[in-house]
Amino acid sequence: MRTYRELFLQPEFTPLFLTASAKAAAQTVTGLALGVLIYTSTGSPLLSSLAMFGPSLAQLVGATTLLSAADRVPPRAALAGLGLIFGMATAVQAIPGLPVGAAFSVLLVIGVLASLNGGVTYGLLNEILPMKGFLIGRSVMNMANGAMQICGFAVGGVLVAALSPRGALLVGAVLHLASAGFARFGLGRRAARATGRASVAATWRTNALLWSSKPRRYVYLMLCVPNGLIVGCESLYVPYAPERAGLLFAFAAAGMLIGDTVVGRFVPRRWRDGGGPPLRLLLAVPYLLFFLKPGLPVALGVVLVASGGFAATLLLQERLMALTPDELSGHALGLHTSGMLAMQGVGAALAGGLAEVTSPGAAMGMTAAASVLVTLGLERGVRGDRPKAAVPGACEGRGVG
Repeated sequence: MRTYRELFLQPEFTPLFLTASAKAAAQTVTGLALGVLIYTSTGSPLLSSLAMFGPSLAQLVGATTLLSAADRVPPRAALAGLGLIFGMATAVQAIPGLPVGAAFSVLLVIGVLASLNGGVTYGLLNEILPMKGFLIGRSVMNMANGAMQICGFAVGGVLVAALSPRGALLVGAVLHLASAGFARFGLGRRAARATGRASVAATWRTNALLWSSKPRRYVYLMLCVPNGLIVGCESLYVPYAPERAGLLFAFAAAGMLIGDTVVGRFVPRRWRDGGGPPLRLLLAVPYLLFFLKPGLPVALGVVLVASGGFAATLLLQERLMALTPDELSGHALGLHTSGMLAMQGVGAALAGGLAEVTSPGAAMGMTAAASVLVTLGLERGVRGDRPKAAVPGACEGRGVG
């Protein structure tokens, strides 16, 4: 499967695409609105960063308690139900006079449940598409996410100015409800992929199984840590350029969209292994220019170029699927999503803390330098451990049940 036409002819891909796109738009609008609301009321770069990306930290809780349900619940019911919950929780955040502590409590609930949402969504994607179609399918989902971020941050900035941050939060709530509608009325009824009862113990057992494979460990770490640190840089766009943060976010999303389009559609399989390391470094190295506190035009160019490096995630996800049994695909992808988003929360907290004692530009440069060092440290392990599961009967991959 190499064309978008073939992809959208696959049954159920279009409604899943719409479900994920509406959710991405909702998260983008509400994240920007809440970040502006918290920064305006507190003046704290740390709290602003955590308001936008802190819910990702809560995904660690979900990854250790709820994730076994990702393969044990009917996907349609799960995605529709989660969309309804996210919509109602976002509407609560728009209540005038809601204390900052209460707003963060709601974010905690959203973050915990989001870990299950990622596992269900991408496990279903893996089920809908043939194995050779996963890369282009995941690429299109990433492209949609990037497009929704471009539109969401651009429109979100207008909504914040025209309606106030609380008005923008209500728009985000409506988008979450639209996501629930696409799932309920567009997806077909499917049975759970795995049997057995979902529980905390089952979550821990499967997490341990997935983490026990050395090749998978390297892939998980490379997927989560460098990426999370760079999102920490992004979390400082609001304090770096309060009046133009939406533009910085939009350029970053555009760079991600371009990178995903090129890698997912045009890069031949034989080039994928060789292209991974440059892309992984591209993600962080341009951000080192923020040590120089560049003006807005240069900053926009930096984030546009650097965000093309997010496409390295596609190649790592493809390798992760080659190392993972089909019946654990939802859990494995959910663990990746939760770990990646949790590290994004860590990155936001780290960058925000550094900005409190230095400056937003210096904090972005230091966080990017940490990402470069982690990438270089993990590179040998990622390149040296090949997907043994692609070989039938290999002990560390699809043969593991």
